[in-house]
Amino acid sequence: MKQTPMEVLEYVVKAADAKQAEDIVALDMKNVSLLADYFVILHANNDRQLNAIAQSILDEASKHDQDIKRVEGKDDAKWVLIDLGDVIVHLFNQEEREFYKLERLWSDADYVDIEKWLD
Repeated sequence: MKQTPMEVLEYVVKAADAKQAEDIVALDMKNVSLLADYFVILHANNDRQLNAIAQSILDEASKHDQDIKRVEGKDDAKWVLIDLGDVIVHLFNQEEREFYKLERLWSDADYVDIEKWLD
């Protein structure tokens, strides 16, 4: 059964949090961009953690029979983009996140309250 965008967002956030992703932010993009309903932005402390978080998200997507449209940057381990259709994940190392400042770029998007999904 197809997951709603909010259900996809929930398991993405939980999968990232389970691998100690840093500063997880979810943006409601429905009125801002045609690309996706939600962007998830987060970072990892090192390359190994970044890859573990990316793999955790991909594993959850597979478990939920979610169509994984594309994954970019996994080999570089600086900025990994995971496109799950309605939810796009931007997973950075800390320096890249500070450099690109996607939250500021999409400042007209509302933040989604994800606290209830975090440990």
